[in-house]
Amino acid sequence: MRRALLRELTRLAWPVFVAQTAVVGNGVIDTMMAGRLSAEDLAAVGIGTAIYITVFVTCMGVLAAVTPMVAHRYGAGHFQEIGEEVRQAAWLALVLALAGFFALQFPGPLLALSHLTPAVEAKVRAYLSALSWGLMPALAFRMFYGFQTGIGRPRVIMAFNLIGLAAKVPLNMLYVFGMGLGAAGFAAATATIAWMTALLSWGWCARQSDYACYGIFERFSRPRFAAIAELLRTGLPIGATFLVDVTAFTSMALFIARLGPVMSAAHQIASNLAILCFMLPMSIGHAALVVCGHALGAGDRRRARHAAIIGMTVGTTASLALACLLFVGAEFLAGLYTSEPAVREIAAGLIAIVAFYHVADGLQGVAVNVLRGYKKTTVPMLVYVVALWGVGLFGGYLLGLTDTFGKPLGAAGFWIAAAGSLALAGIIVLMYFLRVSRPPRT
Repeated sequence: MRRALLRELTRLAWPVFVAQTAVVGNGVIDTMMAGRLSAEDLAAVGIGTAIYITVFVTCMGVLAAVTPMVAHRYGAGHFQEIGEEVRQAAWLALVLALAGFFALQFPGPLLALSHLTPAVEAKVRAYLSALSWGLMPALAFRMFYGFQTGIGRPRVIMAFNLIGLAAKVPLNMLYVFGMGLGAAGFAAATATIAWMTALLSWGWCARQSDYACYGIFERFSRPRFAAIAELLRTGLPIGATFLVDVTAFTSMALFIARLGPVMSAAHQIASNLAILCFMLPMSIGHAALVVCGHALGAGDRRRARHAAIIGMTVGTTASLALACLLFVGAEFLAGLYTSEPAVREIAAGLIAIVAFYHVADGLQGVAVNVLRGYKKTTVPMLVYVVALWGVGLFGGYLLGLTDTFGKPLGAAGFWIAAAGSLALAGIIVLMYFLRVSRPPRT
C-alpha cells in the first residue's frame, strides 16, 4: 500500500508544485524587475502584494472548501453532485470578489499601519487599484483549481499557469516600461493574466466530453443556501486560517516598512523566497488532501491515514533539504534580486533565518492540508490564531521594534518569531491529526 500511495501522491503533487511555482514565479519576476527600478518601487510592490494577498488568500481560503467537498464526492462516486457543488461555489465566489474589489480600491486602514512616505503610498495605491480588476477572474480560476484537484487531475492547471508565467515578462515590459506605469504596471500585467487563464481554463473545461459526467454546464442553478452553507462550514474556518496566516505575514511587512525602504525591500526578497520554497510542501499537502478525501469518501479510513503520514514525512524531509540550500546560498540568492549593496546585505541575513522558518513551514503546511481532507478545519483555525498572531506577530513586534528583550532586531526579529510560531502550530496540528485519524475501536 505504501508504494502505491507514494506513487499516487507523486502523481498529484508534481503538477501542483509546478503550477504553484509558476504562480509564485510571477511574483519573483515582479520583485526582480522592480528591484532594477528603485528601492521605492520594490517596496511598493512588496507592500502592495502583501495587502493584495490578505484579500485574495482570505477569499481563496473560503473557496478552498471546493477541493475536499469534490474529493469526497468523487471518492464516493457521486459525480453529478460535483457539478452542482461547483455552480453553488460560483455564487459564493461572486460575492467574495465584489467584497475584495472594494477592499483593494480603498486600502486606507491597512496602509495606516505602515507609516509610508507619500511617494511610496501613492505607488502602493496605484498598484492595488490596478490589481483589483483581476480579483474576480483569479477567484474563478481558483474554483477551476479546486475542481480539477478534487477529481485528481491537476496537470491541466499546471499547463494554464505556465501559459500565464510565459506571458508575465512581455506584459511587464509593455505596462511598466512601454506605458510607463511603474509599480502599477506589474499589477496590470497580473490582472491581464488572471483574465486570460480564467477564460482559457473554463472554456477548455466546457469543451471536454469526458467531463460531461459532472454536469457543470448542463443547467443554470440559482443560489441554494443549504448548499452554500455546507461550503461555508468547511470554507469559513479555512478562510479564517488563511486570514490569520496572511495578516500575520502582511502585518510583518507593514511594520517592517516603518524601518524604511531598504529594510522593506530586503524583507520583500526574503518573503518572496519563503513563499517560493513553500510551494514544495504545499503541493505535497494538496496531494495528500486529495488522496485522503478520495479514501474517506469511499469509507477507507486506513488508507487515508497512511496517505497522510506518508505525505507529512515526505513534505518535512523535502523542506529540510531545501532549507539547507537556502542557508548555504543566502548571499548568492540575495544578489539575484538586487544590485543595491545595502539591500543585498540585509536580505542575505534574513534568508538565512528563512531556512529555519521553512522547516517549520513545511511541517505545518502538509499537516493542515491533510486535516482539510478530513474536513477538520475549526481546530486548526484556533491554533493559528494563537500561534501566528500571538507568538509570531506580537512576538515579532517585541523582538523587532522594541527593546523588551534587548536591542531591537528589526526585520530579523519578526522572522525569528514567525519561525517559532509555525513550529508551534505544526506540532499542535500534527497531534490533532493523530487523534482525529485514529481508527475507530471495534
